[in-house]
Amino acid sequence: MLKKSSFLPLLFILFGFTSCHKSGVENPLFTLQDNSAVGIDFANMLNVQDRTNVFSFRNYYNGGGVAIGDVNNDGLNDVYLTSNQGGNHLYLNRGNWKFDDVTDKAGVKGTKYWSTGVTMVDINADGWLDIYVCHSGNIIDRKGNELFINQHDGTFKEEAAKYGLVDNGLSTQSIFFDMDNDGDLDCFILNNSFRPIGSFDFSRNLRAVVDPLGGARLYRNDGGHFTNVTQQAGIYSSDIGFGLGVSVADVNNDGYPDIYVSNDFFERDYLYINQHNGTFKEDIQNEMGHLSLASMGSDIADINNDGNLDIFTTEMLPEGDKRLKKMTSFESYDVIKLKQHDGYFNQFMQNCLQLNNGDGTFSEIAFSAGVPATDWSWGALFFDMDNDGWKDIFVSNGIYKDLTDQDYVEFLGNRENMDKIAEKKKFDYKDFTNKMISTPLVSYAYHNNKNLTFTNEVVNFGLDKPSFSNGAAYGDLDNDGDNDLIVNNVNMPVSVYKSNAERLHNNHIQLKFTGPGQNRFGVGTTVKVFAGNQQLTCYHQPTRGFQSSTSPNLMTIGLGKIGKIDSMQVIWPGGKYQTLKNVAVNKVYAYNFTDADRQYNYIKPVVKPLFTETEQTLFDSVPKHTEDGFIDFDNERLMLQMLSTENPYMAKGDINNDGLDDFYFGSSKDSPAAIYVQQKNGHFKQYIPADLAKQTYLENAGAAFGDFDGDGDQDLVIGVGGNAEEAGTNIYFPRFYENDGKGNLHRNPQKMIPAAVNASVIVAADYDKDGHPDLFIGGRSVPGTYGESPNSYVMHNDGTGRFTDVTKQVLGTNKPGMVTSAVWADIDGNGYPDLIIAGNWMGIQVYRNQGGRFTLDKQLDQYKGWWSSLAVADVNGDGKPDIIAGNLGLNSKFRGSDKEPMRLYVKDFDGNGTKECVASIYREHQPYVFHMKPDLVGQMPILKKKYLKYADYAGKTFNEVFTDDMLQGAEVHEINYFTSSVFMNNGNGKFTAQVLPYYAQLSSVNTILCDDIDGSGIPSIMLGGNFYGFKPEVGRLDASYGQLYKYTKNGFEYYPPVKSGIRLNGQVRSSLLVRNAKGRKYYLFGFNDDKLRAYTLR
Repeated sequence: MLKKSSFLPLLFILFGFTSCHKSGVENPLFTLQDNSAVGIDFANMLNVQDRTNVFSFRNYYNGGGVAIGDVNNDGLNDVYLTSNQGGNHLYLNRGNWKFDDVTDKAGVKGTKYWSTGVTMVDINADGWLDIYVCHSGNIIDRKGNELFINQHDGTFKEEAAKYGLVDNGLSTQSIFFDMDNDGDLDCFILNNSFRPIGSFDFSRNLRAVVDPLGGARLYRNDGGHFTNVTQQAGIYSSDIGFGLGVSVADVNNDGYPDIYVSNDFFERDYLYINQHNGTFKEDIQNEMGHLSLASMGSDIADINNDGNLDIFTTEMLPEGDKRLKKMTSFESYDVIKLKQHDGYFNQFMQNCLQLNNGDGTFSEIAFSAGVPATDWSWGALFFDMDNDGWKDIFVSNGIYKDLTDQDYVEFLGNRENMDKIAEKKKFDYKDFTNKMISTPLVSYAYHNNKNLTFTNEVVNFGLDKPSFSNGAAYGDLDNDGDNDLIVNNVNMPVSVYKSNAERLHNNHIQLKFTGPGQNRFGVGTTVKVFAGNQQLTCYHQPTRGFQSSTSPNLMTIGLGKIGKIDSMQVIWPGGKYQTLKNVAVNKVYAYNFTDADRQYNYIKPVVKPLFTETEQTLFDSVPKHTEDGFIDFDNERLMLQMLSTENPYMAKGDINNDGLDDFYFGSSKDSPAAIYVQQKNGHFKQYIPADLAKQTYLENAGAAFGDFDGDGDQDLVIGVGGNAEEAGTNIYFPRFYENDGKGNLHRNPQKMIPAAVNASVIVAADYDKDGHPDLFIGGRSVPGTYGESPNSYVMHNDGTGRFTDVTKQVLGTNKPGMVTSAVWADIDGNGYPDLIIAGNWMGIQVYRNQGGRFTLDKQLDQYKGWWSSLAVADVNGDGKPDIIAGNLGLNSKFRGSDKEPMRLYVKDFDGNGTKECVASIYREHQPYVFHMKPDLVGQMPILKKKYLKYADYAGKTFNEVFTDDMLQGAEVHEINYFTSSVFMNNGNGKFTAQVLPYYAQLSSVNTILCDDIDGSGIPSIMLGGNFYGFKPEVGRLDASYGQLYKYTKNGFEYYPPVKSGIRLNGQVRSSLLVRNAKGRKYYLFGFNDDKLRAYTLR
């Protein structure tokens, strides 16, 4: 067999140098260097063996790491690269892009097996960088991490045992930081689990059980020796911790470093908040809505220059249709719910970009930002690639063998092969490995668009060479003021990229730190740059991404076109800081902790919010809404969302004519709906009419109060909803509850409302001016047939509470679409209420009322959306009512535009007497079937023969799967507009669409409440949203914490929860404004599977 050293020349010929791969653009931002010319001739080569292969060691293809730093204090950053099966290498920077391999002379090759992560750190505070290398693998007798102590003469001495940092776990990476601000660096070591995945019983959560072999560990620096304080510090160290990424930064701006750990497989990530006493509190479930499922690398930085540090984690979701459908398998909804129940939290297959809200919470915005899918990803690096003053994102990706190729998984998973593996005989590991496909991937280079979105510029940036990239690190290797990039690859030469950012003529500064006490390089220092109205925040933590670390010696801050820095704060660990004024750009500065003359005030100014949550006693009679657990996907595999989780509905009335607002609160099956009657003391008393209590077998839906029988008191009509019952049966008839004049409601069977429909909304108005309130009943769906347009109804009231269906006579159609919301409002001022309706897969339909007859104004019907809510109010104070419409937003997997709409086709495709729905979505400017192969062929077995293999289905366009003949006669819906918007009434019969601000687009808007809260005459807009009941491949919408907006001359002003006082985390389904006897207003919000929340103005 060829030795590695003799194989390297052939390797470089096979995979080439810069001359063999040039970027597709002239003058790219980065230039791939010739490895031979620069002297970095390293490759992390793997040799499949019986004892060491991907079948015996699951992290076999995870790759090596990169560390950049100046180890000989000559002012030039050097490079250290780790290898899995070979020796590690140290390359000294000689300047002018020339490096020398000094590995053997320096004594840093290492003797342990399977090197993984590497960090450069001055562990003994002598001013010289040392090197800490983690080790993993499955060879028991060669484990243990290595610490190479710099001897100041070009050599290093291995002293991990002396410092107490051998750690025999399956180590992925180490990170050094001053956890207690005592002036020395402590150490967190991220370990992976020894146990096979198949050996776990997910129902038994072992998170709190300490694993003596593996598990992450926290070591406190006690005078130069490290003490294991994992348990007393509150750090999980169990064998379900499959740690792949660790990042440290001060995420809550309190002056103490916090820890983020990303875990592979089924265990959730951890966010440890520093408690300032040597302990940490892990509470990610109350800080984030969802996480990456198989989290890989991570990084923390401020992406929007608001002073708060954000978090990015990578996963394995492919972007293109072919690899998505060939390489990906999603967990079922049942499995996800089971894992949530067992404490593994909400995890989905996607990258996660957690936007720091500055109040202890994060909003996950990966889809909105354009960064959710980067295939099998490892490194996640925030750094300013072009020095424009905004953090970009680099993602290294690729795995040498496509382990999740679904055709291969099915082949490997056959009984014969599984028995061979289990019995460890007659199984040729090399042969089975060779049967796996090897697909090099192009990394991702996301350029920050300065508006919380990113664009993949990997080609323009010159980083588009396909590879199997893992660890990556950035640093200024030529002292020209920009960050170069080095990427470690599996079975390929390392990629060395020179930055050409200087061509852009953006300004920068570079900083060197001499920190406090034993923290010589000032790890944990925060730098805040102020120039005009701009603020940049940078946190000095070298260990970043995946198994890698950046330069501890030098921080580069891009400034864009900022010509002079007004002021700059250098805030040291412990809180001391210095302020520099009028700092010149394009220079290198050195700052020393001893010059810090002030103590930074981390206490945030007290903000008195507009609202406060109402004392619970007023509404303690309202029970928590409880969902019934019905799973729609069990009956319809191709539907995209649950339709059975849309409660609680609410409606306002006064059932006892005492002048006080009462309200109806809906329920799911098996729980009674109720009316809450306001008492004179402002409390609400629960009232469940006997007839209503008998009907807990129904899912209560939209409702409306009104004097429908003309006797001077308010009756109640309640619709039936959900998706569990058979369509068209009488069970779906809305129920009429007649008021006896004393506030008692009785169901009158003589007054049946003939509208058998899953009723999403019921609204009342006297549309024909005959003095009797009529009804519009919106049809949500045809149960069992997602996507088929249901009937909706206009019901004319004869004055006695008897209703007649006049829908076709007055509207011209009884199938407007999958209606979710409706409002009666006189938008044209003619004295008659117009009808505005909206829903999923439909436009906003405005039916103008002309003396009791309606004409469809098609103007807003062109905005085909996933509409969930409507409200009408004069939001700009011009005297004309505007339409506020809540949509799905821009933070989901769904996309649609006029040119590339998302479509839904409904038809009995397989001729079995049941209609199916099929969704299409554009990817790479081509329409594809949205659904994964198991769901499609499971719902339509006639397609199974055509698509026996995943490869047969993957990458096929929609029209290749469904021909024109197959689509003939299908009901077709589309979506071209996903933004929540206000349609401003111009007063001439026309509306102008105005998109609501950024935060309104981060989730669905399910309910809208408008009210003049400040006496200005202009109503503010309150929005509640979030939706969890999507198919697992869609994920869930949970980024909204509620929003408050007020229209000003500059547009809509946003009041975040810390200013508004309204915090609506959870699935908000409905809202109401009620008043007490003194006129005090209460703003009620109904949550699915949660308690009602009420707010009042301070």
